[in-house]
Amino acid sequence: MLWRRIDRKRDRECYILDYECHKPTDDRKIDTECSGQVILRNKNLGLNEYKFLLRAIVSSGIGEQTYGPRIIFNGQEENPTLQDLISEMEEFFHDSIGKLLARSDIAPKEIDVLVVNVSMQSVVPSLPAMIINHYKLREDVKVFNLTGMGCSASLISVNIVQNIFKTYKNAYALVVTSESLSPNWYAGSDRSMILANCLFRSGGCAMLLTNKRALKHRAMLKLKCLVRTHHGARDESYNCCHQREDDQGRSGFHLEKSLPKVATRALVDNLREITPKILPVRELLRFMVVSLITKFCSHKSTKGAGSSPKPVINFKTGVDHFCIHTGGKAVIDGIGVSLDLTEHDLEPARMTLHRFGNTSASSLWYVLGYMEAKRRLKKGDRVLMMSFGAGFKCNSCLWEVLRDLGDAGNAWTDCIDSYPPNSLTNPFLEKYGWINNEDDPSTFAVPSPSPS
Repeated sequence: MLWRRIDRKRDRECYILDYECHKPTDDRKIDTECSGQVILRNKNLGLNEYKFLLRAIVSSGIGEQTYGPRIIFNGQEENPTLQDLISEMEEFFHDSIGKLLARSDIAPKEIDVLVVNVSMQSVVPSLPAMIINHYKLREDVKVFNLTGMGCSASLISVNIVQNIFKTYKNAYALVVTSESLSPNWYAGSDRSMILANCLFRSGGCAMLLTNKRALKHRAMLKLKCLVRTHHGARDESYNCCHQREDDQGRSGFHLEKSLPKVATRALVDNLREITPKILPVRELLRFMVVSLITKFCSHKSTKGAGSSPKPVINFKTGVDHFCIHTGGKAVIDGIGVSLDLTEHDLEPARMTLHRFGNTSASSLWYVLGYMEAKRRLKKGDRVLMMSFGAGFKCNSCLWEVLRDLGDAGNAWTDCIDSYPPNSLTNPFLEKYGWINNEDDPSTFAVPSPSPS
């Protein structure tokens, strides 16, 4: 009975065999020139909105080679069609899934579980049905379609697979994560909604997971633990990220000013739960002792005396690499301060934001791809992934690297030698900085219609 229990546990492990990050074609690159044309094309913007966008783009940390949906290159961002959404998703599905299956030498008929997460759009037939039809998956494939989960959906999908693997032996799971920007490009003037246009970019990732112990030698990563934190019961957290319409009826993604505070609160609660699972006992004991000493000393200190610094837990005692969601420069900086990380630790997230932008739930895998392309991932290393999403959610997990990685090419292969660049300064200010010097607000005002 003891052997059966141990043997059963070995079949419940969750391994990543391979993953493929989508790299759109070069004709979808959004550089400074393209960004300026899209902004100037929006007749709903005034001078103040132009200045706001200028500051947002310059300080975003996004570079010159990110990718956008085809509708903005065709000038159709105000009138997207259903076919625009379908075409965008098909381009991603056919490229990434096809490459992943071919490289892994896995036939589509061998897939037992399919999990797809695209938060901002749902169609009939569903997006998983599109994949099943194109690749002719089996009739008994277990299908899960996630929407509305935001940027944290990728780890939620992994968690679903992890739980399924506890019941089904020798299974393959295909996880597909992306975001549809075509029907969600905001063409209005609401600052809280137009900010999303500056941050979000096109991308996606397909992952192949298994619990076959016989394939452990081929696997790249092994899941050690996963923790999900959901603050949807709190009104402030629930309302900080919302898909809604503005006063003119234009749909978009609304971001509240309370978002940083909400994200910090979710991060603290998530770390409180995952920390004992991933750090060695000696570090937990050290932190506990230092905390007690600091608390005792603060009680003895005289009134008005300077307070001693708070004790900081050292996450590097149990984590070698930090895979941080590229939600923006402020998000990366905030996590770096909270976890006391160095610039070397934050480099993968910063470079991913610069090269690919915020690709929503798939951004974690571009960060992992950067580490792999730089040959940082060695056998036995531990990688901590952290993501945030609307609701409000904070999810994190720890992976163990099972073999030295970096031999296979990925989305970073053709540009990895140029990273990190000498400067991350965005040239948008140099080209469009004259907006800040414009004295006449009427220059950008929308002309009022003449009476008929």
